[in-house]
Amino acid sequence: MAVPKRKTSKSKTASRKVHNMKKPVYRASKSESGAPALPHRVCPSTGQYNGRHVISVEVSD
Repeated sequence: MAVPKRKTSKSKTASRKVHNMKKPVYRASKSESGAPALPHRVCPSTGQYNGRHVISVEVSD
């Protein structure tokens, strides 16, 4: 089994672990409503996808 000859420095450990961080969720703004929404999914505020009305959305006052 391999055993390290030298102690790994903090900067070497950090540079190796920097790619393990969680990526931010990408949200595109819709041109119709301006509300943020995930790409390739139905807009939760308008109920539209690709310019077509797909689901009915209840309006809360």
